[in-house]
Amino acid sequence: MIIMPLAIGSLFNSLGEDKVSFVDVRDIAAVAVQSLVSNKDGIHSGKAYTITGPEAISYRDAARILSDYIGRKVSYVSISEDDVCKAIKEMGMSDWHTNILLELLRLSREGYLSSISNAVEEVTGKKPISFSQFAKDYTSAFR
Repeated sequence: MIIMPLAIGSLFNSLGEDKVSFVDVRDIAAVAVQSLVSNKDGIHSGKAYTITGPEAISYRDAARILSDYIGRKVSYVSISEDDVCKAIKEMGMSDWHTNILLELLRLSREGYLSSISNAVEEVTGKKPISFSQFAKDYTSAFR
């Protein structure tokens, strides 16, 4: 989760230097499609895949990568969990959504979101998309 008002040039979150293996939605879709269309022999039946990005990076790293691609400085600002909670609620999210997002932050701080799997390559035959490639591909969306 990124609280990301890039219009003001900053990413805000409470993860400090904790790392996350960001997943590109295109990889999630590719695994889903491939597991459906290539399941003739039931090789994907009953399986659950842990889909991750190819590397775990910090939000500070993500800000630096975005800066490189959009051509202007993006900073990472570490804020308190209380401030994250307040920002989520100000976005109009329900208490349920707020609690889920705060739980994701806790899981990240405990290291659970930094693991790397080979699921994307195992199922699709292709390496997962890196955060750098994602930033490059969607540069115009961040400007």
